[in-house]
Amino acid sequence: MNIEKRIRELYQLNPKTKILVEKIHEKAKQLEKNGYDNIRIMNFCGTHEWTITHFGIRTLMPENIELIAGPGCPVCITPGHYVDILIELSFEEYTILSYGDSYKLPGTRVRGIRSLFDAKLHGGKTEVVYSFYDAVKKANENKEKKYVFFAVGFETTIPSTAIPLINGLVPENLYMLSAYRLTPPIMKYLLNNYPEAKLGGIIAPGHVSAITGANSWSFLPREYNIPTVVAGFEPLDVLIAIYHILKMLLFNKPLLINEYTRVVKPEGNIYAKEAINKAYKIVGSYWRGIGFVPLSGATHREEYSDRDILRVLGIEDKPVEDKLPGCRCSEVTLGLAKPTDCPLFLRTCTPNKPYGPCMVSSEGTCKIWTENLPVRIK
Repeated sequence: MNIEKRIRELYQLNPKTKILVEKIHEKAKQLEKNGYDNIRIMNFCGTHEWTITHFGIRTLMPENIELIAGPGCPVCITPGHYVDILIELSFEEYTILSYGDSYKLPGTRVRGIRSLFDAKLHGGKTEVVYSFYDAVKKANENKEKKYVFFAVGFETTIPSTAIPLINGLVPENLYMLSAYRLTPPIMKYLLNNYPEAKLGGIIAPGHVSAITGANSWSFLPREYNIPTVVAGFEPLDVLIAIYHILKMLLFNKPLLINEYTRVVKPEGNIYAKEAINKAYKIVGSYWRGIGFVPLSGATHREEYSDRDILRVLGIEDKPVEDKLPGCRCSEVTLGLAKPTDCPLFLRTCTPNKPYGPCMVSSEGTCKIWTENLPVRIK
């Protein structure tokens, strides 16, 4: 389906969409008169990027509105050396369990066995699971085997391991490699270290905020004067968020608005947050190709350290260079480049044979663009 057909579908699904697009154009024209000739609005969730790209929302925007993708893909920023470690373990006594999204995630190697998928092809013991519950079930059914669960994700998925941990439901033969990362710290890191991003507004993630609460983003308007809207994932949600951001810019009143009230509460999910706090402690962590970000990771507390495969085996969690030659995924993740700016995009890096991490996950910007835009590479 081409972009024009998707836009027609969008208007047919909800006639209010066209009215809202017209209002966005009105506000953008008023802002242009006030000197806003380029307003960069960052979405902070792979699902938001999918909605924007799939439904052609960028093509509906005025010329002075630029919608850019931010660090909304947890697989894309998972350190490559974690993959290297798990590949090695898969050829020893451990079976590695991974979500499908991270199964083809490349490690630090450019050639040879680069992913858990590659390891499987060469005799490594790796499997895809749909949830941590599946991992628990598999470990309980095969007590004679040892398993390692590749725990990748943002705040949305951390409760899935935290709750079984604190309730004693994780079997002794199931270990974890925690690659969990927290989202507000990376946004602070981006704004503090990359002023060239020049963000005029932020669409905050709905799924994450369902756990953390809308208030977790209050620092953005308070400390950085950036209008922020927590939004849902329907096209209308995204358009409403854009409209609110433009309205706040027009009146020079940066605020935090929760558009996704049907799911997100100001305080978030208290039970889930308490479980996370009991099972994990917050530490500084490395983000792939980006660097060390303070207070942005979650590692097992001491009472659960016997489930942490790195501590069990005495493996130092020491980042190594994992920015692959020629790959611009780190810049794409930070909103400093588009997928089409990368010389490898749809040449040596494709969904069937991903070279960089942004082409692996369904939330990766490069993969989203590949599957939803009529991109042609000469």
